[in-house]
Amino acid sequence: MKKKILFLFSLTTLFFISCDNNDEPDGEYADYIVARPLIIDKAEFATSVDIIAPRPIHESGKVYTYQDYIFINDMYQGIHVIDNSNPEQPVKIAFITIPGNVDISVKDDYLYADSLMDLVVIDISDINNISLVNRLENVLYGNIFFPFEADLVENGDVNYDTEMIIGWETSTERRLKSEVEQQNGGVIFMEDFALANDASGGTGQGGSLARFKIVEDYLYAVDSHNINVFNISDLENPQNLDDVYAGFDIETIFYNGTYLFLGSMRGMYIYDITDPAVPSLISEFQHGTACDPVVVDGDYAYVTLRGGNWCGATESGLFIVDISDIENPELAVQYPMDGPYGLGIKDEKLFVCDGDSGLKVYDKTDINDLIELNHFENIVTFDVIPLENHLIMVGDGVLYQYEYLDNDIKLISQIGLD
Repeated sequence: MKKKILFLFSLTTLFFISCDNNDEPDGEYADYIVARPLIIDKAEFATSVDIIAPRPIHESGKVYTYQDYIFINDMYQGIHVIDNSNPEQPVKIAFITIPGNVDISVKDDYLYADSLMDLVVIDISDINNISLVNRLENVLYGNIFFPFEADLVENGDVNYDTEMIIGWETSTERRLKSEVEQQNGGVIFMEDFALANDASGGTGQGGSLARFKIVEDYLYAVDSHNINVFNISDLENPQNLDDVYAGFDIETIFYNGTYLFLGSMRGMYIYDITDPAVPSLISEFQHGTACDPVVVDGDYAYVTLRGGNWCGATESGLFIVDISDIENPELAVQYPMDGPYGLGIKDEKLFVCDGDSGLKVYDKTDINDLIELNHFENIVTFDVIPLENHLIMVGDGVLYQYEYLDNDIKLISQIGLD
């Protein structure tokens, strides 16, 4: 599959941080986030899924749980497998290499994962003998993720005839402003660039940032524009059904009742899956442009908005949306946040990963008066999964687990993934 992506960098949108270093001429240098591609040979791509010994994490992504195991995405590289039969002492046991991977979902010992534009099926019934059983090629479209947080992209060394970009790594570097302005003053073309950025017994559980969701015999995988629908009644042989166009900038998917709730940079879209093969749009709630996951509990949807940078101009915050009339969702109340990512709910507790500001725990009994129960500061937070007996959170290469208390939570373990 060959695509051309056009990225136009305008000098007026270039973000930089000024510096007053006396060793440099005033105003000539600034700190920039520089992105460089992760590359794989095309010949290796289709045969690159493998099971290897545990290894240090490169960049922690989404988290998923299934039975006694935790799966943590290593951005664009694969999945770390952790034995969590004893949450007080989790053990890293394997790494599944999946180039271009961002999301997974599991049902009855079959793990479904994106690998760029392909969907791979992996048998994990014997965790010590994991095996690839199927690969559906070119079935995930529009899964193109660009490093929007970057100020400068350097990809001149890619040979698009023989190589593929599977992701990006970023670093903060000091550069001459004049050089950056010259490099970002034009247009960048990329070819062959494709990136892929649970409801019944036998399935696992993902966090609020998930793009994959299994509902009974169907797998729903959202990309930036579509709901990709797969019938997985034959677990080893998923059937690729017609995609459903869902709009722009789709980021996350959540399931509740007979509805899919899609979080996008423009709002929340609600789809009815009474006919599971053909999701149908019921309603939408629009907000300003911002990065946006969503979870649902009862008559309310809880949406975190992360504004600033390339996520958009909206201020960061927590929006609580009244969905008692599913066809007419309305904003009930909003609360300011610093830079939130994922969130989760367990009974009357609401957990918000507020990025660099840590994990915030609220009593949501009265949505108009959230009561802060705890604030775990000085940690970087990304996403949470509220399990029946304890809470799982991942952030900045660390897996945290918390015990539920009556009016609080307490850390029971943490493990570095490096």
